[in-house]
Amino acid sequence: MTLRVTLVAAARGSSRSAERFDDDRPLDEDGRHEVRFVAHALVPLGAAELRYCSPTPRSRATGNALGFAPMAQPALRDWDMGRWRGLTPGEVTAREPAAVDRWLADPRSAPHGGETMLEFIGRVGGWLDTRPADGTLAVAVAEPAVIRAALVYALNAPPSAYWNVEVRPLSTLTLTGPPGRWSLCLETGVH
Repeated sequence: MTLRVTLVAAARGSSRSAERFDDDRPLDEDGRHEVRFVAHALVPLGAAELRYCSPTPRSRATGNALGFAPMAQPALRDWDMGRWRGLTPGEVTAREPAAVDRWLADPRSAPHGGETMLEFIGRVGGWLDTRPADGTLAVAVAEPAVIRAALVYALNAPPSAYWNVEVRPLSTLTLTGPPGRWSLCLETGVH
């Protein structure tokens, strides 16, 4: 049997330039507007038997605004950035340029004291692989970093591919298959 998991990127909680590592701010007014604008296309995903979300306020609020009533999953939490938590990428680069270079180049490094990229991808992949594969439909609202990690894991892509994936607010990614043998399912457009 297979499983179909659609991952929905949480609506924005801040402008792109103000994004922070491991950001747990709630939806802002732009984010609430985005949800209202695309709700007609995403609300049908709420028919899934399993409805999850990242434990961040932004993911929970997005899922609730879409009527999913999702259950928070600790394994879908954002990438643990240790002491960089709450800082912008620019702030971290200004303070620790060599550490940022090392972090970007080596998926086994965690100069911030949090998770390595490999640990993060493995955590998200472990969550995917433990979903019930009995023809179930699942939807999960998560932070963009989680969706990037899920894609890299599902495609068994090299960790460096993570940096080449852009996940925009309220975009979706659908993965199908039995756990451990995922396929990317491209949809024909918004219905």
